[in-house]
Amino acid sequence: MNLLNAPTLAQRERGLLLLGRYGVVLGLGALILFGALRYERFLSPFNVLSFLGYNSMFALVSLGMLFVIATGGIDLSVGAVAALGSVVSALASPSGEAWGLAAGVGTGLAVGLVNGFAVVRLGIAPFIATLATMLGARGVALLAAGNGTVSASYDSGFTDLGQGDVAGFPVPALVALACFAIGWVALERTAFGRTVLAVGGNEEATRLMGLPADGTKWAVYAVSGALAGLAGVVLAAQFGAGQPIEGQGWELFAISAVVVGGTPLNGGNGSVVTTLAGVILLGLIFNILNFENGLGTVSLSAYWQSVIRGAFLLLVVVAQAKLVARGSPERA
Repeated sequence: MNLLNAPTLAQRERGLLLLGRYGVVLGLGALILFGALRYERFLSPFNVLSFLGYNSMFALVSLGMLFVIATGGIDLSVGAVAALGSVVSALASPSGEAWGLAAGVGTGLAVGLVNGFAVVRLGIAPFIATLATMLGARGVALLAAGNGTVSASYDSGFTDLGQGDVAGFPVPALVALACFAIGWVALERTAFGRTVLAVGGNEEATRLMGLPADGTKWAVYAVSGALAGLAGVVLAAQFGAGQPIEGQGWELFAISAVVVGGTPLNGGNGSVVTTLAGVILLGLIFNILNFENGLGTVSLSAYWQSVIRGAFLLLVVVAQAKLVARGSPERA
């Protein structure tokens, strides 16, 4: 290698790696600009606040998924856990919003601990372990709800968790923002966060350094379950009912948001900020498609919207892999 070119190559490698991780922010900015220029009411307070309130549920499950994927794992149960959490919280809502909140989050935490036990203690592959709990949680949700929906109590104040606002800002969005702030501190500023990334980078080396690899893996599944349960609480409070058949495909949205945010599926890296950007970007794609349907320019059903999301995810994953490969020092 020509030494005169070494700095240029190093800068190019760093630029490609940063683009793979933070390109979602650029894409999000471009999408917002497009929407603002094309649609008259795109940036209206009603659209913005409705968007933030609704997508807070997806943001919560994506945050939990980030921690799991950063360790090199996967959690397929988050959608079913959210559905179960919505049913349990709705059943507990007559006792007050605190009881409804605790019941939903506690249920998610319990499932997360089961996932952690299966992965860490029983040595079951995360894909299989969380697939099993996904099926189990969905079945329990249907049984608890009597194969229907469960009305939440409006008299106890429980629905304020999903329909209330503070200074005009939706409560669910504030809850999600607070969780992301805590998640950022945990991942970027604590020993726990460093251990999460170390486990994803090289689990055996993490053990040799004396770091609590098993405890960390168990913890991330517990966090993912608790956040999915919290998303279920928001679901029940926002729509006034626990819904056992809701949450289908949420795990795919969460995985998509994390990957679009630049986190590799093999772990060892991750960003709370870019994951949030990934959630907003994926949500905006649907928001823009709805505006297009309203204009009559296109007429796409929800099925076609899912096809577009899948194609977009595939494009991002392929582009991310190529950027990381080209930016890898081994190629210099």
